Amino acid sequence: MDFSSFLTSLGTSFVIFVVLMLFFTWLSRKPGNQVVYFPSRILRGLEPWEGARRSRSPVAWIREAFAATEADIVASAGVDAAVYLIFLSSVLGIFVLSGLLLLPVLLPIAVTDHAYKSLSETNSNATFNNLDKLAMGNVHAKSSRLWAFLLANYWVSFVTFYVLWKSYKHVSDLRAATRSSQAVRPEDYAVLVRDIPADLQGQSRKEQVDSYFRALHPDTFYKSMVVTDNKQANKIWEELEGYKKKLARAEVVFAESKTTSNPEGTRPNNKTGFLGLIGEKVDTINYCNEKINELAAKLEIEQKETLKDKQQAAALVFFSSRAAAVSASQTLHAQMVDTWTVTEAPEPRQLIWKNLTKKFYERQIWQYGVYGIVFLTVVFYMIPIAAISAFTTLQNLRKYLPFLKVIVNQKAVKTILEAYLPQLALIIFLALLPALLLFLSKAEGIPSQGHVIRAASGKYFYFIVFNVFLGVTIGGTLFGALKTITKTPKKIVNLLADSLPPNATFFVTYVALQFFVGYGLELSRLVPLIIFHLKKKYLCKTEAEVKEAWAPGDFGYANRVPSNMLIMMVVFCYSVISPIIIPFGAVYFGLGWLIARNQALNVYVPSYESYGRMWPHIHSRIVASLIIFQVLMFGYLGLKKFYYAPLMIPLIILSFIFAYTCNKRFYQSFFNTPLEIAYKDTKETPNLDSVYAAYIPPCLKPEKPDDVVENYEDAKTNVSRTSSV
Repeated sequence: MDFSSFLTSLGTSFVIFVVLMLFFTWLSRKPGNQVVYFPSRILRGLEPWEGARRSRSPVAWIREAFAATEADIVASAGVDAAVYLIFLSSVLGIFVLSGLLLLPVLLPIAVTDHAYKSLSETNSNATFNNLDKLAMGNVHAKSSRLWAFLLANYWVSFVTFYVLWKSYKHVSDLRAATRSSQAVRPEDYAVLVRDIPADLQGQSRKEQVDSYFRALHPDTFYKSMVVTDNKQANKIWEELEGYKKKLARAEVVFAESKTTSNPEGTRPNNKTGFLGLIGEKVDTINYCNEKINELAAKLEIEQKETLKDKQQAAALVFFSSRAAAVSASQTLHAQMVDTWTVTEAPEPRQLIWKNLTKKFYERQIWQYGVYGIVFLTVVFYMIPIAAISAFTTLQNLRKYLPFLKVIVNQKAVKTILEAYLPQLALIIFLALLPALLLFLSKAEGIPSQGHVIRAASGKYFYFIVFNVFLGVTIGGTLFGALKTITKTPKKIVNLLADSLPPNATFFVTYVALQFFVGYGLELSRLVPLIIFHLKKKYLCKTEAEVKEAWAPGDFGYANRVPSNMLIMMVVFCYSVISPIIIPFGAVYFGLGWLIARNQALNVYVPSYESYGRMWPHIHSRIVASLIIFQVLMFGYLGLKKFYYAPLMIPLIILSFIFAYTCNKRFYQSFFNTPLEIAYKDTKETPNLDSVYAAYIPPCLKPEKPDDVVENYEDAKTNVSRTSSV
């Protein structure tokens, strides 16, 4: 990419961001759009704007985002959102502190050397742009100037150690303060029990679990809830809920049809066949009422059968105090590792019910199988990633798609394609990954949604390392010089060394495209706004349907965190090779932090709360990116024939020691809740029946419950007595 294409990409991306920010300011003022731009505040019963001000400047949201405290973030979007913001601010701090030294020192050292000029004099085919001259590649091999680049690695590494240590302690304190608060949370009084062995005494599962835990915890055991196979009951329940929504919609349509000229109105009707297009024509209201009565009776029968005949080898066990539950979750209950596996219970809304009943060895087999699939996917994904990197160059477009020559050779088109085509191709290709990785992570038998997202993010990190970074950085070179590599394989080392600095331009443009266009769309929420108004106009009839149309969802950490890690790793790896990338990385994370604060305060509603369990995962990936950067620099300094390159080895070892120390000092308090936190008294005596009821699946709750817990327990008790006889 030449310098003009780079400036075109940067300038147009900035203009797009400014336009999108102005759109956000204009559209968010309109009352009809408030549910799209301020859904979190509305759901919490607050005014869309602070002080109900409708006259707002385009930067008013920036002032409000800055003014918010961490306590405000936790209150509106939860601890996980606050921890995500700490991640963004930590990486921002690393890049800012690194850039304060690297930019004024390394850029002059690189630009005043003339390695590229010397190379161009000996090679008539060599072409370099102004950005390449700001990189380490412009420094001659064996030059004493390389000392500055070596010492820069130490500066970046020690800055990272300092920031990460402070951030880990901050997150640990935040998690402890939240977990020790006086609020009553159902998960604090429950443990998850899996791998319940077969009972040889003729007891039901519930009697078996009750007798086992009552014997081991006689003073603190409260109740147990045996997990059941709810597949059929849930299917009926979802069908029943669907007909309830359809009935509410039909009643609204019928009410709207009543006019002065037609006071009786027109009763809606539909066909009973596929998608309402075929089959018998019926009165919708009467038909829905009949189906609701039929399904309600059917669900009641299925609930009894489920509780009686479909009990599984897993249960939730409840205790009378937080300390008792925490103590039980950290105690080895059985001699054999594959029986009576006890862990802390996930939050009720996090539970993946179908995974709770997977047995110990089944989980192990699935886990290794998924790892194998991920490995193969990583390996084979590198082929299309590298192909995209090579194919989306103008030279290859002309070569493989000759009919595009007329278009591609146009100067304006050429500039735009060079600025955006490879980056857009990579962004679109990577957008397909999260859904696949979430599916694979669920297949492992993980019991909670938060854990699935952490696992999927970890798998995504492998793709980042082996496909995006290596595929883009190396792929174009390998495809472009395949004949040379085949004839003289030893030249691959030189090709890799030469490809690193020039590819920094690609990644600078990629980062700029991500934060200007990506964050602009995030702030303006144009896509959710258009979808909401289309649904409201053509599909929604009831208030429930309208609310469902504007429901914002949560942050979507499965997509966000891996995307941020990609940018983080790229900036890390090129921070010394081409320091010009550091300001772009800083802007990316600074702007991301600001917009994420706005979205946490006003838009997103958490779908679960893991109290910052994502942080150890994030921390380890930051350290891994740092180590990859250090290894890369060790190799590159060696290729530059710098005799003191081995001085990078102690730094790499120090990074492993830092990671080990952090893990030993902080991780256990994230994996297990410390007893000193659990022992802190709650503000009020917990209603254990409410704690118990929070875990009852919706499909097993009575249609018209007088007392959900009592009805549910009566069913279990009756089942137990019948089974015992």
